[in-house]
Amino acid sequence: MGLQRNSSMSSPNRKSTTLQHLFDLDSKSINGTKLGSPNNTSKLFSMSENEELLSVISYCTFIFSFSDPLESPSQQELKRNQLMRLLSIIKSSKKPLHDQILAPLVSMISTNLFRPLPPPSIPTSTLEFHDEEDPIFTFSPTWSHLQIVFDILLRLVMNTDPKTLKDYVNHPFLLKLLSLFRSEDRRERESLKNVYHRIYSKFTFYRSFMRKSMTDVLLHYVFETEKHSGIGELLEIWGTIINGFTVPLKEEHKLFLMRVLIPLHKTQGMQVYHTQLAYCVSQFVQKEPMLGGTVVRGILRYWPLTNCQKEVLLIGELEELVENLDPEQYRKLALPLCKQITKCLNSWNSQVAERALYVWNNEQFVKMASTAMEEVFPVIVEGMEKNLKWHWSKSVRELTDKVKAMLEEMDPLLYSKSLQDINVEESAAHQKEMMRRQIWEKNRVGSSPESISANTLFMCFPWNNIVV
Repeated sequence: MGLQRNSSMSSPNRKSTTLQHLFDLDSKSINGTKLGSPNNTSKLFSMSENEELLSVISYCTFIFSFSDPLESPSQQELKRNQLMRLLSIIKSSKKPLHDQILAPLVSMISTNLFRPLPPPSIPTSTLEFHDEEDPIFTFSPTWSHLQIVFDILLRLVMNTDPKTLKDYVNHPFLLKLLSLFRSEDRRERESLKNVYHRIYSKFTFYRSFMRKSMTDVLLHYVFETEKHSGIGELLEIWGTIINGFTVPLKEEHKLFLMRVLIPLHKTQGMQVYHTQLAYCVSQFVQKEPMLGGTVVRGILRYWPLTNCQKEVLLIGELEELVENLDPEQYRKLALPLCKQITKCLNSWNSQVAERALYVWNNEQFVKMASTAMEEVFPVIVEGMEKNLKWHWSKSVRELTDKVKAMLEEMDPLLYSKSLQDINVEESAAHQKEMMRRQIWEKNRVGSSPESISANTLFMCFPWNNIVV
């Protein structure tokens, strides 16, 4: 069997060349040269180290599935020890690895890492409600080996000159590495994130390719499948990349914000990666505050209709964005933002309503609203009065009362006028409804159904106010 062949190759009983052994052979020679001379001793040391490394690498190339009952646990442990030994050698090596070692080493790493991943075990519909401690998340049985292989790759990237390694860590290698972010084992994704980001930092000539590759993965997730376990880790990498962008931002980077980051707010599983997504977006707005208007309108466009958890997260994100907005955009964004916040504070979900009410504690948000008071106040006042009259939650009504007191203090006359306008509108609507009922009752009692005109029926029902 292949396993036996490999295990014999690197048996623990195999004796390595030692200094004493070299001295014992001092009287002998190869090609007429004494082995005891310093130059040849160092050559033999080098040959011995390379042979030892190649032997260890060869053994580590064998893959254990950890699910086959025929596999020997002792041989699995032996491979783990050999991987640890290889990692120790690479860590302690003070000189670059020889090309003779690099090729089989990268080949061994590829063989261990680039394997078919199992299909997702988490339905998309439940992904957004997941808890990372929940056993529904699978853990790779091969992690005891994979963890060390990732460490070897990370150490190799850190200690080797990128120009030397570029023949082995090439575009196909990077694409295969990127595909591993689909793994459901968060430990693997975390190690992978560190390796991928380190490659991005050191291999400057690959940066454009790596950004494009990650963008393709995110676009495929948003517009095709909405199934991917590693979106959060990819966005963490993007967060550090965006943080390093120079101002003014390139058009390529602005397009990434508009075409990728903003649409990422609309997916079903947004809760899983919202923290990383909000950080990326805020980095853009901090670098160029004028982008804030584009971001706010984009988030409002993708506002969820029935997902209360997402609403709470988005309210918090909008509140943070307001603090970084360009003040020149306050007046343009005040009305659409206040309309959405008012809809949220009228929500029957108490968490959404309370979170929306707490926004009014933010000084920047209040400052933004005050730039368009005449337009904003009627909307806000109507929302406040609805809560005070109809909301089922006592805590929401109490919070509403506090916010109302604050708004009245800001502009008592405007608040009073808005309240009067609302009362007038409600009174007019009530009178119109009473008229409809009277007309309907009169025609129902005094006439047969056949004699009721179409125009009368049209006036008796509320659909006459529908604007087409």
